[in-house]
Amino acid sequence: MASGKQIDTDILSDAIFDVLCSMCKNKGKNTEGEKFCVDCKDYFCIACVQVHGQVPLCADHKVLDKSQVKSVTGKGLPRAPTERCDRHSHKHIDMYCQNHDNVGCSTCMAVDHRLCKDTFYIPAFIQNNTYQVASRQIQTKLEEIAKTLAKQADRFKKDKQRLLKRKAEILADIRKFRQEINDHLDKLEKSSIDEIEYKVKSLEDKVEDGLKQLQTNKSRITSANDKLASSNTNKAEVFVHVKMAEDAANVANKYLEDAKFKSNVEHIDFQPDRTILTQLKQKKTLGILSEKPTKTSVNLFQIKGNQLYNVKVKSDKTNCHITSACCMEDGTIILADYNNKKLKRLHSHNYTVTDYCDLHGGPLQVCMINNTQVAVTVKSQKSVHFISFSGKMKTTDKIKTDFECHGLAYANNNLYISDDKTSVYMYTLSGRKLKQFSKDQSGHTLFSDIRRLAVSKDATRIYVADYDNGLIVLDNNGQVITSFNDIQLEGANCCYLSEAGTVLVSGKVSNNVLQFTSDGELIGEIIKADSRKRQIRSVCSNQQMTKMYISRYGSDNIEVYDI
Repeated sequence: MASGKQIDTDILSDAIFDVLCSMCKNKGKNTEGEKFCVDCKDYFCIACVQVHGQVPLCADHKVLDKSQVKSVTGKGLPRAPTERCDRHSHKHIDMYCQNHDNVGCSTCMAVDHRLCKDTFYIPAFIQNNTYQVASRQIQTKLEEIAKTLAKQADRFKKDKQRLLKRKAEILADIRKFRQEINDHLDKLEKSSIDEIEYKVKSLEDKVEDGLKQLQTNKSRITSANDKLASSNTNKAEVFVHVKMAEDAANVANKYLEDAKFKSNVEHIDFQPDRTILTQLKQKKTLGILSEKPTKTSVNLFQIKGNQLYNVKVKSDKTNCHITSACCMEDGTIILADYNNKKLKRLHSHNYTVTDYCDLHGGPLQVCMINNTQVAVTVKSQKSVHFISFSGKMKTTDKIKTDFECHGLAYANNNLYISDDKTSVYMYTLSGRKLKQFSKDQSGHTLFSDIRRLAVSKDATRIYVADYDNGLIVLDNNGQVITSFNDIQLEGANCCYLSEAGTVLVSGKVSNNVLQFTSDGELIGEIIKADSRKRQIRSVCSNQQMTKMYISRYGSDNIEVYDI
């Protein structure tokens, strides 16, 4: 048996090439490799690559020009990508167009990038270029985009929910309107029936009256006739009967004469008001359906500048700690100073403390009841105090509870009070408990660390600042409408309802102020975090005076912003 063919190394050294044809080399020939087969990982000369292509198993192999490969002697190419092309599923994405910074399969390159000068086989490009794939940065970017897409998907879901809810409301309105039409048609029908009943009754009365007259005349004629027939020979009596008979006959004849020219029953008729039906036929629907924005455009508060004002008074024994603030209709600002156990009243223009009221415990949240009265929660006393400031500020009444009071809001003659953790209660002003909101319909706990409350003027929205769960919006039945729990709002500790109905929410950890629509949709960030400043403790606004007020932890100052 013949042994393996010995390659003549002298022949191989006749010429020097960068790379040799593998097939020629095996035959002892020294031929330059002009082509490279990606699948075989071998170089071929022009003649041998044609033979290579005629082999059925090699028909689909990828063959490149040597210039595209630029192989480094002694080093193999990186492994080819295995990702399949979306457009040409039988091909791998292994080509790169540097002109368009785009990848694709060989068919993509042949079709879409045939005029491009810089197209490369990816393993060869990576091997011969100092190209760094910033996969971690791209991954971070993709994760951020994924979050944004998730938020947008959530918005679409909420839009769909709102759409379906609005559909149900519109259908109810249509049925209600239809019922109103039905009710009115019933009234028209009843009026028409009453009219015909009245008319027929009056005609029946006339007929009955005629029958009575007829019967009377008939009786008189019969009686006169009977008397004449039974008359005796008494001429005087006969004379009387004759005269009475003549009189009865004359009356009866007159009655019959009058009756000839009168119908016993008047002709009655009913003509429908066809305009009603015509108008209904002209209508295609019961009303006009129109499309309009789901909510009016709400502008984000824009900060134009700010100043600091000291709110400490001589009787304060320690640094101020303003836990809450509210603006009255006349521009007066009421501050709850927890550390000094005071409720303070600020002048609306120079922001000096004009009056204060001592409390027996630290106040947490204050809210307006009317033009001359506010209410405030006093945690340690488990109570809500009512403070009048029509003259000198003073406590006028209080409500006792069986829990430590934290958040407080007022709407529709009711108080909304939260404990320090998991429940919101609705009370009358007289102190009677009406409702408790703590769990959803499935029995799951709604809150974990309630800090502050706000309620819309019509009491259809309850806003809860929950330290762990962000902003939670409930309806007046305690069902969650929406919630916002995001890195933009960490440690939610205050919420305030502006005059326009937007909600201002501050975060202790994120140390910022966000603005939300009345439905709990984020409008934007008003105050951004500043590591040089203390954490924000409370926020309120007066849009009429274009001002916003902020307090910070343990600070004697409030910040007044122009908006």
